Amino acid sequence: MAQFFHKSANNIARISMILGVVLAGTAFYVYTQVARSSYITGRYLEKQQPVQFSHKHHVGDDGIDCRYCHSTVETTASAGMPPTQTCMNCHSQIWSDSPYLEPVRASFRDNKPIEWERVHDLPEFAYFNHSIHIAKGVGCSTCHGQIDNMPAVYQENTLQMEWCLACHREPEKFIRPKSEIFNMQWQDGDLTADERIDLKEKYKIRGKEMMTSCSTCHR
Repeated sequence: MAQFFHKSANNIARISMILGVVLAGTAFYVYTQVARSSYITGRYLEKQQPVQFSHKHHVGDDGIDCRYCHSTVETTASAGMPPTQTCMNCHSQIWSDSPYLEPVRASFRDNKPIEWERVHDLPEFAYFNHSIHIAKGVGCSTCHGQIDNMPAVYQENTLQMEWCLACHREPEKFIRPKSEIFNMQWQDGDLTADERIDLKEKYKIRGKEMMTSCSTCHR
């Protein structure tokens, strides 16, 4: 019986399979990079706010503690947004006639909250509790970055699951003394590995199995 395919078809088949594997690998790599890009995650993108509020000025220059505005960060799941009265505590005396602060004065006069644009917005299927992270020694800058250097707040990290799991697998690499939780200048190298292990035991942080369980964050 005559040969149906020419011998060169074997080489074509091999090359086609190799090209298929290469293209599939390239497509997967491109997908992972796009999924981690700021286009998808919103990382490093500044959002226009109704008031030109600078964390760099208020936190970095004036030294205002995070808890003055985000007063529920230690006790509830939400860090909380400050009511307009908190702003007016200072700005009824300072810059009280500034046109930049007219939205604040209007909010106070009309008793209507300022509609801030949310910067760090987790999906609804992910549960996050600020208070438990504070209680376990996770500092503000670990997740939010150097807020005291941001004229306009942007999302420092991807907030994707792989980023959360990196901490949940080895929390001792990211925790700090509770006295340093709100210290924007804290560096991870300020503690030795042994000191971190001691803090993990002191804070009674659960094991990796519990920390990486689906039900911990998806409830």
